[in-house]
Amino acid sequence: MDKAERRQALLRAARTVFSEKGYHEAKVDDIVALAKVAKGTFYLYFPDKRSVFGELVRGLFSRLGGAILRVDPSADVEAQVKHNIRAIVAVLLDDPALTSILLSHAAGLDPAFVKELRAFRQEVKLLLQQSLAEGQRLGVIEPGDTELYATFTIGALKEVLFENALEEQARPRERIVTALHDFLRRGYLRMDPAAGLAARGPEGERAAPATGDAPGEAPERVSPSRGRRARSRGD
Repeated sequence: MDKAERRQALLRAARTVFSEKGYHEAKVDDIVALAKVAKGTFYLYFPDKRSVFGELVRGLFSRLGGAILRVDPSADVEAQVKHNIRAIVAVLLDDPALTSILLSHAAGLDPAFVKELRAFRQEVKLLLQQSLAEGQRLGVIEPGDTELYATFTIGALKEVLFENALEEQARPRERIVTALHDFLRRGYLRMDPAAGLAARGPEGERAAPATGDAPGEAPERVSPSRGRRARSRGD
């Protein structure tokens, strides 16, 4: 076994140990025992447990980046968005141990490692923000605060994955993908890029709706109850 193969064997063993014991309870001794190498061999490649975990998380982050494809607004936008959601869900569900630790609050871990986890989560959030900003430019994402949009999306995805991990019978992946897609579509997603671009002002802000009011006058506000009464009368 050459050096590259031995390093990969240690990474595979570490992933399994983290999956079975969690980060806090995992030990270097567990990793080398599963990889069937001497403890000294581990330290030829990684200075400590945290460094091997960091390597695994960076690999997860790299796979997430590769899973997100740029949306072409001239093609089927809905299919492309759904493909991206499906690819992201697949990456996270295929590595449940890393995903769980990465998205958790990391209670009981040392402060330095918690700081490192936060940095990884911030990288994931920044990646999503950049994708959302590009979507706004293409007109498939509603204008607004991409940082908050990213927070909402990651929060929803995190809860779905945690709940799925706790269920005795996990939900089918495609069911999760469809539910997330439908949820986002009712929020900031716009499946008609032309309409999204037309709704913007010259500086990228959402254009004000035409109300027929005189310039400078505030549009009349109709309460929901008044609107319901009007509809019930057939107006």
